[in-house]
Amino acid sequence: MTPQARRDDLIASALDLFGSRAPELVTVDDIVAHAAVSRPLFYRYFSSLRELQVEALRTVTDGLVDGLATLAEGPPKARVRAAVRGLVDVAAHYRAGYVALLRSGSVIATAETDAAIDEVRNRAVTLILESLEIAEPSPLVLLTLRCWTAVVEGTLLSWLQEATVPREQLDGWLVDQLTAMLAATRAHER
Repeated sequence: MTPQARRDDLIASALDLFGSRAPELVTVDDIVAHAAVSRPLFYRYFSSLRELQVEALRTVTDGLVDGLATLAEGPPKARVRAAVRGLVDVAAHYRAGYVALLRSGSVIATAETDAAIDEVRNRAVTLILESLEIAEPSPLVLLTLRCWTAVVEGTLLSWLQEATVPREQLDGWLVDQLTAMLAATRAHER
């Protein structure tokens, strides 16, 4: 296995374990057992458990950004809905990592992970502006889109932890929320 493949395998093992428990509860011993490698091999690729945790959570945010990287074809509402569906898919795939990344008070939170979250939020706002073909958004439109991204994050956190709403309903409901918020914004800009 190449060094990069081994490193990726250790990250994947950590993310698999995060699927069953919070990142701060996963130990180096858990990761090396899951990856079927030795502790010295682990430390050849990561200087600390903390470094692996940050890299694993960065993988989650990279997945979210990649999920937003391309716009679907079709009308604006369909394009935004496809992007939201992509976010739901990535959040579900990296369930515990996503929860740990966004959960208030996570011991994994760092300036680096906060910057990664901001990158996802900014990409989401940019995507929506592109989808809706808004070249010069007003301050209220920008505020609306930033608030909506908070709604999406909160919804996904609740959904991942409680699973009270069927997955098939999430993207349509969230896009309807955005539509309603933008309608309220338009009413206030007149």
